[in-house]
Amino acid sequence: MITFEEIRQNEGIRTYIKKADESLAALGYTEHSFAHVTKVAESVKYILATLGYTPHEVELGQIAGFLHDIGNLVNRVDHSQSGAVMAFRILDNLDMSPEDIATVVTAIGNHDEGTGIPVNAIAAALILADKSDVRRSRVRNQDKTTFDIHDRVNYSVKKSVLKINEEHTIIKLKLTVDTRYGSVMDYFEIFLGRMILCRKAAEKLGLHFKLMINEQSLI
Repeated sequence: MITFEEIRQNEGIRTYIKKADESLAALGYTEHSFAHVTKVAESVKYILATLGYTPHEVELGQIAGFLHDIGNLVNRVDHSQSGAVMAFRILDNLDMSPEDIATVVTAIGNHDEGTGIPVNAIAAALILADKSDVRRSRVRNQDKTTFDIHDRVNYSVKKSVLKINEEHTIIKLKLTVDTRYGSVMDYFEIFLGRMILCRKAAEKLGLHFKLMINEQSLI
């Protein structure tokens, strides 16, 4: 089996991730490089392992998490689909089994809120992990006077925690927001579609999704 560590250390894959992030930087997007994809992979592992999925399924989830944004190398538009096609070629060349390739590619192709659907557990975990990565360190622009709404929202988030309760019935995204930089309404303006998709993803995993901002339950 191809392991997550092999994927993480693969120089070709690392080049694609780096170059994809450079394209997004040129377009003014927040960070989508190794910090993001590694955090997403770790969060996918946390979700699946906590819910009792097999080590093999956890490994596939981590691989999907690490590869999920490589499609930005092609274009930001439809990056989940182009990323899935890229992942297919990469993993096929690494002799991953067709069944495992299918699982990873399906998850990547369904992670974006525009077209994504949590069709299986790994896709659901990837959606939750990706959409919960909101943090100040993702903002590249250091000039606060020129922040756009994405900069303001990410910069305003001082702390973000994704947590499953002990009963494994609720997954909660808890955000600590500094409202000097971005309001709760700003967050919903750009992330409402993502939060709705997170709710569907949680349901696929047999969970209820809860969003809390500054200790106030909003979803």
